[in-house]
Parts: sequence; C-alpha cells; structure tokens
Amino acid sequence: MQHTAFIRTKVLLLFFIVCYISSFGQFRAKEVNWTKDGTGFYQADRQTIQRINPQAAQPVTALVSPARLTPGGSMAPLDVADFEISADDNILLIFTNTAKVWRYRTRGDYWILNRATGQLRQVGKGKPSQSLMYAKLSPDAKKVAYVSERNIYVEDVNTGTTIALTTDGTRQLINGTFDWVYEEEFGCRDGFRWSSDSKSIAYWQVDARKTRDYLMLNTTDSIYSFVVPVEYPKVGEPPSIVRIGVVSAGGGKTTWMNIPGDPQQHYLPRMEWTGDDHTLIVQQLNRKQNESKIFVCAADRGTAKDIYIETDKAWIDIKSRWNDDDPVGWEWINGGKDFLWVSEKDGWRHIYRISADGKKEVLLTQGNYDIETLSAIDEKNNYVYFIASPESAIQRYLYRTTLDGKGKPELVSPADLKGTHGYDISPGAHLALHTFTNRNTPNVYEWISLPDHKPLRDDQSIAKNMKTTERRSIEFFTITTDDNITMDGWITKPDNFDPSKKYPVLLYVYGEPAATTVEDIISAGKNRMYTGDMSQDGYFYVSFNNRGTPSLKGAAWRKAIYRNIGIINIRDQAMAMKKLLEQRPYLDTTRVACWGWSGGGSSTLNLLFQYPGIFKTGIAIAAVANQLTYDNIYQERYMGIPQENREDFIKGSPVSHVSGLQGNLLYIHGTGDDNVHYQNAEMLLNELIKYNKQFQFMAYPNRTHSISEGEGTSKHLQTLYTDYLRKYCPPGAR
Repeated sequence: MQHTAFIRTKVLLLFFIVCYISSFGQFRAKEVNWTKDGTGFYQADRQTIQRINPQAAQPVTALVSPARLTPGGSMAPLDVADFEISADDNILLIFTNTAKVWRYRTRGDYWILNRATGQLRQVGKGKPSQSLMYAKLSPDAKKVAYVSERNIYVEDVNTGTTIALTTDGTRQLINGTFDWVYEEEFGCRDGFRWSSDSKSIAYWQVDARKTRDYLMLNTTDSIYSFVVPVEYPKVGEPPSIVRIGVVSAGGGKTTWMNIPGDPQQHYLPRMEWTGDDHTLIVQQLNRKQNESKIFVCAADRGTAKDIYIETDKAWIDIKSRWNDDDPVGWEWINGGKDFLWVSEKDGWRHIYRISADGKKEVLLTQGNYDIETLSAIDEKNNYVYFIASPESAIQRYLYRTTLDGKGKPELVSPADLKGTHGYDISPGAHLALHTFTNRNTPNVYEWISLPDHKPLRDDQSIAKNMKTTERRSIEFFTITTDDNITMDGWITKPDNFDPSKKYPVLLYVYGEPAATTVEDIISAGKNRMYTGDMSQDGYFYVSFNNRGTPSLKGAAWRKAIYRNIGIINIRDQAMAMKKLLEQRPYLDTTRVACWGWSGGGSSTLNLLFQYPGIFKTGIAIAAVANQLTYDNIYQERYMGIPQENREDFIKGSPVSHVSGLQGNLLYIHGTGDDNVHYQNAEMLLNELIKYNKQFQFMAYPNRTHSISEGEGTSKHLQTLYTDYLRKYCPPGAR
C-alpha cells in the first residue's frame, strides 16, 4: 500500500527512476539483460538489438537490424519493449505492442525471430491482439510458452504448432498468472516455470471464484456507466485458493501438488524447480503470515514433504521484500545441495545457508545489523554479495562475506563514497552496473569488475563524473522523543533564513511498513507536488522514519507496528514534530502542516484527527480511511485477522477519529482506484459530515491510485495541492 510516484525503497528508487546513458546506449539499470556467462549484456534500442561486452575494445555487436525486425507487409520494424534470447544467440523472443494490467505493461504481442533463417513470425497469431503474457522460451529454445486469457499454451518455435496446456481459464480461474492481490502484495506476476529439460511446466492456478468482487464504476468512458469487477479479498476475507500443478509440455493431465493445509488459509508465494527436473520447491505461508514452511514436491506424484519451518510473533517477510520486489528464482549453491535463505529469526535480517533437506543451516552474515537485499552469488570465489548499512540506517553499501559462514562482512563499495549505492550484478558476479547518489550528488553510474570493484573505464568512472553540489538547505539529523524513540529525519530550510523570525513547516509522511521517506539520496527534501520552490517561498520541509518503517534498525524496530498501524506510527510522527517545535523556536506552531499519499494519506488523516494541537493543516491523497476496506494480504500481515482483534483495525482507522479534526483538511481520491478503493473517500466524507467538520474534497474521475491518467491531471493535482497549502499554511517569515 504505497504510492510509487513518490515513495521508493532504497535500491528501487535508483533502478526505476534513473535512466542511464552511456557510450553503449540507453537503458534503465533494472533492465540490464545479462548474457548467460555474465561477461556482457543485451540491449534493445527500440528497433535494434545488440550484444555488449563493456570490457572489449569493440564492445558492441549488432545482433538484429531494423530490417530483420520488420514483419512482411509492414513498412516499420517492431518496437521492442523487451526480449529474450536463446543460449546460442539464434532465437529471439520479442515483446511488443504492450498494454497495462493494473500497474505494469505485462500484456502484448510476441514475435519469434530466427537469426539463422531470418524468419520473423508472430507467436499466438490466432489469439486476440495484446492478449499474451509472460512468454518464455524453453531452455532448449525449441518451444515457447505463454499465457493468453488465463490459459497456458506451448508453441513450436519453428512450425507454430500450438498446444493448450490448460483450457479452464476464466476471469476468476487463473492459470499461469495471478489475481490482483498476489501481484500487489507478493510481487507475483509470472506464474509458470519451465523445467530445465524443456519437458514440463509447473504453474500456479488461482481459484478466485469464492473471492468477492469489488465493483468499480466507470462513468467516463461511455454514455452509460459500466461496472469493472475486480476479484479483491478484503481484510477478514479468506485468501483465494491457490494450487500448483505440473503438466507435460506436450499436453495432458496436470498433476497437482498435494501440499498439506487448508488452501483457503494459506498462501503459496514462491515455487521453482530444483535441479533434477523431478522436484519442485515451494514456500507456504499461513494466512497470518507468521509461519513459513518450505516443501519439496515430487512432480510426477504430487507428494509434498516439509523440510524447513520458521515462525514469528509478528510476520515473516518473503523474497519480494528483500529482493527488489521480485520473487522469481531460488538461490541454489553447491550443485543444488544447499540454498540461501533470508530470515529475521535472531532479531536481524540475515542470510543463512540451508541444506537441501533442511537439516543443516549456517548463518553467513553474522552481527547486529540488517542486510537489505541479497545481491549476487559468486561460488567460484566463495562470496555472497548483499546490500547493508551497519553504521547508518539511511545509507546503503555493497558488502560480501564467504559462503562457508567463516568470513566477516567486508565492505565492497568505496569507503569514501558516503550515501546510497545500488548494484545490478551479472551472473557469476563478474561485472556490475554500480549507481550512486547522496543528498548532494545526482545519480551517477559506472561499470565495474568484481570482486575488485574497479571501474572498467577510468574516464567513465563515478570518481571522474560525479557532480556534487552542496545543498546547504537540507540537514539530516536524529531526534529523540519524550517516549525515548530516536528517529532519523531530514529538514530543509527557507532561503535567507532568519532564526529570529517564525516560519511554517510541512511534514511529509508515509509511516507504514511498505516504505521509508528518509534516505540519503538526491531527491531527499524535494517535493514534486509543489509548483514552485518551497525554500524560496519560505517553508521548512521535514520528514521522519518512525517505528514500523522498513529501516535497517533491526526486526524489533520494524515489527513494533504489529497490530498498531494508525497508533504507534502516528504517535512517533506527532512526538517527533512536537520535539522539533520545542527545539527550534523559529518554527511557527500556528503553521504546521502535513501531507502524504496512500499509507501516507492515512497517516496524514490520523495526525490531523488525533493530534490537532500540533497539526493545523493536512493534505491527504488516496488514503485508507478504514482499514477494514483494504486487501487481506497487506492488512492481515501487519494487523492480524479482524475476526480475532477487530478492535485494533477500528482503533487505527482515521474514520474512528474524525471528531478530533480542528484544522484544515484537503482530501483527494481517484474514483477508479483499484488499490485503495474510492469507498474510503465516501466513508470518510460521511463521518466528516456526521460531525459537521468542514473540509475540501477533490475526486478525480476514473483515475487510479497514481492519479496520473488523463490530459492535465498531474498539473491540476499539483496546482490544487500548492494553492491549498499556500492558503491554509501561508509561506514566509513573520
């Protein structure tokens, strides 16, 4: 439950926002398509495809020209959005003509290009346009599998002969991909896996027929309104039934894995083949997400045996939380005899080495610190690479340690570059794209070799190209509240600041477990919603990381919010602001405002309602006003199940505290929000009306959670935001 236009977690911010341009071409760091041997990468420049070896004297090899990508009868080549290439560089699978499914462009058309023969052929040609999803070449590159209209198909690469592996797919019986909530909260999208011998496919089937639809109403795209149903399990509703099956690539009956437990009380967020092509490994979470079991399943019989069990008093994070929102893959080492696993069971997020039978484990990252992500494995040199920051929770560095558990954490990132480092590391950890930013340094990158962390070209190194400008207006600090809670924060001050005068202060808040707002990055202290320059206009701008946000400060810090969303995080933010106002007398206590989006919108409402003596003005966007309206995976993970502790959900919901509003409120929501449903706005409005609380409200017709669709929308939203802030929390010194 986070608004991705404004809140990013650490490395994701670097990978998704920043677009890098080099002498090798243009790409996004997250899209580095490494060669199998890790010595280079492939790159699509819309209508051409190249193989690039950054270490070579002639680094660029053209694989495909625009002419080869032009279908017969067409005047223009395919516009390449993404692609896959076979191990011998001969068969290319090209993704084009893409369409959005909820948040990502995961539907479209696929084409096969045989470089040897020059044949360019559309995959699934008889299927509806833009209906194919997650097409993947078989390991032997003789077949391609894909999902279309919730069924899985396999097609012969050369002949186009197609076999339907499933035929029962409907809107609510989903084969090979997932429903809304698995995608949003587990990062699960691609829902099938080829076996390494290319003979079988393992896949998820989501049965959402018992999951109630949330009915969104589209009133803008036709003269008559129409309903848009979304299978959406609200908090308190049981999960959709999910099972895993294996089917021959040649078609036939599916063998379903007989994983113990009530399928309506469990989740299956991870599944992969083991190395023998006869066994699957599967993670199962119970509904409360505080018990994780790993099963090995016989693909031919469906029998399942649990090999590893972990429990927690709060919740257990899964791979998408510690691997850049990507649950795909299993970190096998030692020829499949062991795998790497991340756990917080000793109070810190650490990497463990687990034997394939689950009977032996070794702690690899020893010490009182958290890893953020498991970045790469280099078995040849006995290393595992990971992101951590033992000395500062607001910075990020690359570390490594040995795979035998005998080593100590070794800093790999340059010690003199203080800030936030990101890495996209090649298979085998030979090369990496290294990115860097801090409060004074715009995002910069370099190609490096590993394990020595040396730039491949000195003239293109970060050291040579870093442009640092001291941002004197921003200050990073810590603050300790009267509850003895110490939080990280940043604050920007007005231009021509005069400490003898009084200035308004605006708090930027998120506050929930999905993201932090205080990180040592170039965007810290900047407000993209404000049309103008806040410092020039005379505002202080501030943010804090409260307990419950995913800071690298130990599991106890992160999990203090369990069953306390809307209470403990709100108190931390309010007490931090109270202390800041006491410590800095130039902050005007009559002009204190706050704003946030999604979970930050919820926090804004709660701050206004619960602490009206501190906060006088608030702008809340797309907020969860009632926790009982949000999806079960997110809300139950952090709050429990309402059948057991409903009072906690009610106590933490802004609608329960509306009577406390004394100041100025602007509330904004998109009527087409599939994430935080528009019903939250109307529930909130009803309570505000009930208590005769005056406020300003803006509904954006048929806009989603990002409120970005439609001509002029972003500019209108920013203008509305800025005008309201200036009116009710006037800028400038007094």
